[in-house]
Amino acid sequence: MIVPKPAHYEARPGCFVLDRRTALSADPALGDVAAWLRSELGPVTGGELLPGGPGQETITLGLADLPPEAYRLTVAPGGITLEAGSAAGAFYGAQTLRQLMPPAAFRRAAASEPLELPAAYVEDNPRFAWRGAILDVARHFMTKADVLRFIDLMAMHKLNVLHFHLTDDQGWRIEIKRYPRLTEIGSWREESQVGWDGAMDGRPHGGFYTQDDIREIVAYAARRHISVVPEIDLPGHTQSAIAAYPELGNLGVQIGVRTTWGVGVNVLNVEDATIEFFKNIFDEVLELFPSPYICVGGDECPKDQWRASPSAQRRIAELGLRDEDELQSWYIRQFDDYLTERGRRLVGWDEILEGGLASGAVVAAWRAELGAVAAARAGHDVLNCTNTSVYLDYRQSRREDEPTPFRTVLSLDDVYAFDPVPAELRGDPAAKHVLGAQCGIWTELIDSTRHVDYMAFPRLAAFAETVWSAPERDLTDFRSRLDAHLARLSAIGVEYRRESGPLPWQTRPGVPGKPADPLEWQAILDSWTANIRNP
Repeated sequence: MIVPKPAHYEARPGCFVLDRRTALSADPALGDVAAWLRSELGPVTGGELLPGGPGQETITLGLADLPPEAYRLTVAPGGITLEAGSAAGAFYGAQTLRQLMPPAAFRRAAASEPLELPAAYVEDNPRFAWRGAILDVARHFMTKADVLRFIDLMAMHKLNVLHFHLTDDQGWRIEIKRYPRLTEIGSWREESQVGWDGAMDGRPHGGFYTQDDIREIVAYAARRHISVVPEIDLPGHTQSAIAAYPELGNLGVQIGVRTTWGVGVNVLNVEDATIEFFKNIFDEVLELFPSPYICVGGDECPKDQWRASPSAQRRIAELGLRDEDELQSWYIRQFDDYLTERGRRLVGWDEILEGGLASGAVVAAWRAELGAVAAARAGHDVLNCTNTSVYLDYRQSRREDEPTPFRTVLSLDDVYAFDPVPAELRGDPAAKHVLGAQCGIWTELIDSTRHVDYMAFPRLAAFAETVWSAPERDLTDFRSRLDAHLARLSAIGVEYRRESGPLPWQTRPGVPGKPADPLEWQAILDSWTANIRNP
């Protein structure tokens, strides 16, 4: 009953009894994994799981000649052996071991009686190296404690990349010591839009992470073998920065942090000083995030202000560019070069395909699968983030009582049917450029951790299986395993969406949305496809 499904699972006779006398020993290279497992099982058994003596039933962690993220797990009546190719593989095997325990083991309260684990043999290895979740804390801020909780939930599902969306029009969430007004002004907005009909809630909203907070989050994730990839948006989605430093914008006037959703018109200007400003920001960001990948956004940048800007038009002429799309590509290349010089790789949304590709960039393709196919065939590495398959802010059914319905329906079954390799690339050598995929938890309409739970789960469990397990899908088998998995989620307090019965809480009454007609998406895609230019 393991989620995501392992490559090989074999039930064996008998069981292993876990109690306060159980010992745990580990190769020194796996000390951090052993410490994590002790922290999880100690409260349940009422013991410390210290290395044991002769004849004592023991959980043993060791290294073996396996791929880095692979593991072998043997549960027998006389002991448990976990072998892995690295600490990461051992950690994933430890997650599988926990799932062999009854749901009571997830409550972190001492069991009233010993826990029985069914004897089994598991061999496992992930399909993709990049198994991510996008967490948007710019639209609605989440406390550090809530972010750490979400990291634990990612780890439980063997996801290994947290794409941390830290800045947007509606909020700047990371302390930059050189530019304190980014958080003094940019981290708070006066109110927030409710739903999609223009109603406002009249309540200030904000918050940010200090640099020490960020260090703690990154270290906490690293101990769970999760890399944190920061996103600092540019040149669009930057109104919170412009509100703090008006000289970054094109209007030369003071504006506020944006309070409504959708695509904002206020974008960065193209002055050398503005580019230098953001390079200075990234100087501090790179000190905080060791990830080899850094996301600069690059999406949804309206060009109206650039068309009206003498400075932008002068820049286009000086550089011999054809239009504003090529100007955006030039903009992105400034940061591609900057990051490359520092040993990092730029990640950008698929709009960076327009006007010419930035060399070395990784494309996060979100608008259907057109961007993934175009980027892979152009030789660029790709993350499949297809909105119509893995955006978990989309409504989950057509029920009228869905909280603030948004866009088309994306059910649990729809997410499970997703494949990170687009159909058009299957059998194509370019498919090697698909690094993996990310599900998106965008929070315009998600204003609390409880609501994150409701929108993310159990769909995130389905997504996790698409990036970890073999491409063959068996929905009936998945749903059978999911039933057991939901009991684990309940035990740790996840308020997931149930498919039957009344829908749960709502923080405030949902405002009926205006879901986009599917034809609207087709019009967007047709327009975008016409603008793709090969390098």
